Parts: sequence; C-alpha cells; structure tokens
Amino acid sequence: TWTRTPSRTPTPTRTPTNTRTPTGGPSPTSTPVTLTVYFTDDIRFIQGTPPYESPVTRWVRDPVSLPEAVLDAFFLGPSVDEQAQGLRLVTSGFTGYSQLVIQGGVARLYLTGSCASTGAAYTVAGPLVTNLRQFPEIQWVKIYDENGNTGNPDGEGNSIPACLEP
Repeated sequence: TWTRTPSRTPTPTRTPTNTRTPTGGPSPTSTPVTLTVYFTDDIRFIQGTPPYESPVTRWVRDPVSLPEAVLDAFFLGPSVDEQAQGLRLVTSGFTGYSQLVIQGGVARLYLTGSCASTGAAYTVAGPLVTNLRQFPEIQWVKIYDENGNTGNPDGEGNSIPACLEP
C-alpha cells in the first residue's frame, strides 16, 4: 500500500526593498508636534481691533517642514468649534499652495487656485504672513499668485500680487 505524506514547502518570505515609512504616514515611533495656526477672527475684524488673526493649536506627526505643516493646516480651515468662536478661513480665491521656498530669511509662497479678492482691503495675505512670520528663519514673505506674479520679488519687505491689492 501506498501512503502519501504531504510535504511542506516553506512559503518564500519577501524582503521589502524600501523600509521607509510611506509618505504621509507617521512612523510607529513618531512624536506629535504642536503647531500654531492663525485664522481670521471675525469679531476682531468687525470691531476693527488688530491683529485680525487669532491662533489655534494643531498637532501633527513628523512634519517634514513646520512652515509647510502650518500652511497645510491653514488651508484645511478652522474646525466647526473654532468657526463657532468667530474664526474663519480667508483664501481670496486661492485653494492652497504649490511651493514654499525659504532662503536668506525670505519665504516665497506660490499659491494655487484663482485669485478673487474683489478689491477687499483684507485678504489671504494677512493670515499667510502671520502664519509664516512666526518662524525665526522667516523675516519677509513674498506671496505669488497662480501665474507666478508678486509685486516686489526682490529686496526687503513682504510682497503680494496685484490681485490682492485693495
């Protein structure tokens, strides 16, 4: 009589070639980092009491860049509770940013979307400058519109595109 004994062939193990954590996901040992993000405070704005931006706290894990993490949180907008307290997201038609370059104390911020400030005296430039100037390595903020234009790309001082001028 024949008896058949099954043989056990081990399943091959795959060794990953990339052992890094996927982009966007926290590593298992990551530590939360506190961010301060500024939104427009409607109550202060209506009363004419500057500054018109009020801070909120956000937590992120392993940000590549703190200034970029703040911008990401800014464009997500205030929470429902923060909105109930009078905070709002002013974007002037912009939907986000494509690039932030910080060099020599100057932050160059390239916005995406279509500028639509409609001549408003208060625009997205206010909270963006406030959010970026909180970092000691940033002295000036140059904001570029969706076409890559800003008023004063060189030299000291902040700069905004013509579409954000009142």
